[in-house]
Amino acid sequence: MNRNLLYTIIGALAVVVAGLAYQSYRASQDKNGVQINVGKDGVSITGTK
Repeated sequence: MNRNLLYTIIGALAVVVAGLAYQSYRASQDKNGVQINVGKDGVSITGTK
């Protein structure tokens, strides 16, 4: 196998792994704030952590 092709494949895999790691990091962050729901049972306000 050509050495340049091998380096390209390894680089592409590193970019994919970094992208998935960043996406996982963003998804795991706490979403702090206030949630307000209005429904048939009335209004409810909850704090999210």
